Amino acid sequence: SPFTAILRFFGFLLISLAAWYLGYFAAAHVPQNAISIEALQEIGKKPVLRAPAPKRQKCDHWSPCPPGNFAYRILSGGGKQRRAKICFEDEHALYCKQRCLALVQQQQLNSHQGLLVCCVADSTDHSREMMNFIRNAPQGSLILMATHDDGSTRLNNDAKKLVEELGSKEIKNIKFRSSWVFIAAKGFELPDNIQKEKINHSDQTKNRYKGWPAEIQIEGCIPRNLI
Repeated sequence: SPFTAILRFFGFLLISLAAWYLGYFAAAHVPQNAISIEALQEIGKKPVLRAPAPKRQKCDHWSPCPPGNFAYRILSGGGKQRRAKICFEDEHALYCKQRCLALVQQQQLNSHQGLLVCCVADSTDHSREMMNFIRNAPQGSLILMATHDDGSTRLNNDAKKLVEELGSKEIKNIKFRSSWVFIAAKGFELPDNIQKEKINHSDQTKNRYKGWPAEIQIEGCIPRNLI
């Protein structure tokens, strides 16, 4: 009825005036530093915990080596562009820019001096150079190796036998473009609990790169007092 409509209109008007007055009163009397609506909404929310950024360790290890240990990491090549990489104690990160087999010799482990690098590579047989490098390495040396491209046909049997004498169990199993990494000690024994060797053969149904298997790596910590 018209009377009901008028009552509703005046009721709505009264409520609107009351809301305006309450808003004016709050603005005039509530302190400026009072808690805001946004702050009240934040009270019920759970705090977001963010983990601190992980600290980079030597040779990109996930966790640091114990005190009194050397850190190492050996990564084979993969595809035409991904070169083999050898890292020893972080500041000596070495990249073999050629194609076949890289060796690193640590001559004075106790004083941590002088890394010698020999890259045995390209399309010719460098077995003699590699054999001379190993034979001339003094007792108490570490020798780290990694393949890039084909180490199966670019190393002769005498070279493979010499690497086998260092402790390799896979050197004679290398096939065309196999990814292979190896760490050996000359004149002392490495701990049994470290991974010393790894191999990955080319497989046309599983290769990561066209005609190439995926690169592989080994890493670990070597006690300084072994020598």
